Amino acid sequence: MLVRFFSFCLFVSFLPSANAQTSTKSASGNPVFPGWYADPEVAVFNKQYWIYPTYSAKFNEQVYMDTFSSRDLVTWTKHNRIIDTTAVKWAKRAMWAPAVIEKDGKYFLFFGANDVHEGEIGGIGVAVADKPDGPFRDYLGKPLIGQIHNGAQPIDQFVFQDKDGQYYMIYGGWRHCNIAKLNADFRGFTPFADGKTFHEMTPKGYVEGPFMFVRKGKYYFMWSEGGWTGPDYSVAYGVADSPFGPFERVGKILQQDPKVATGAGHHSVLQIPGTDEWYIIYHRRPLTETDGNHRETCIDRMEFDEKGAIKPVRITVEGVKARPIK
Repeated sequence: MLVRFFSFCLFVSFLPSANAQTSTKSASGNPVFPGWYADPEVAVFNKQYWIYPTYSAKFNEQVYMDTFSSRDLVTWTKHNRIIDTTAVKWAKRAMWAPAVIEKDGKYFLFFGANDVHEGEIGGIGVAVADKPDGPFRDYLGKPLIGQIHNGAQPIDQFVFQDKDGQYYMIYGGWRHCNIAKLNADFRGFTPFADGKTFHEMTPKGYVEGPFMFVRKGKYYFMWSEGGWTGPDYSVAYGVADSPFGPFERVGKILQQDPKVATGAGHHSVLQIPGTDEWYIIYHRRPLTETDGNHRETCIDRMEFDEKGAIKPVRITVEGVKARPIK
């Protein structure tokens, strides 16, 4: 965010209630809501869609998170400042890439903080709340993962629940990706049968931003490639029979369109409950912007061919049509 807008944004973020957007439009349009937001995680809670993005600003200004809710993917309500660094004492700056799940009536928000390097305090944290719009409070008082394992910077975490109910954390930057088995209380990890806690699962081309889902018995593993500030930022994927892979790269399915936007990446995937209808939520950079932090959250349809391969996504200005949850 440009400096001259920063104090205004801080003022808006402290408003006590959510800001409802009213619209009669039949399609979402892209971006789906105004403002600089990146790394969107999508979820369905209480028959509503939720998007949890990074507030896209310089690291020292990226100290809080907002969330957005919708009943139809078109009209979104902003919920201000669901967490900030005052609630996470060890996080001094750069809170980003949220991942949110509901378990046993509580909402857990996993996040990266401080852009940790070797010897620094920071990494992947977890916060908890009673509602999907917070307020979230620090769950551990320290990072869940604060060290570098297998060369993977502890950032860009995604929490995946397997078909047997087990939760896994998949994470990593610096072109390395790890998977670890979360404890039932999310306060730590259970070692695998070989005694290791962190298994590397890095496919060819991986940079950051992992995501996983299951469709028709197959595990789809997706990740971002290229540089996050560049036009080559994109999403690729692989398919395997288990969450551990091995995942061989199939190809890119999301990338820039020089006529629409650049830097399309760091995504999440939405399956409409009870259907085989899929959407991809991602960030991209407007053609008029060169600042690396000027990223917007967008949504488009994601489809499969008859063999189960993901079709290349066409990024659009129109977005998607209204889709209430039944």
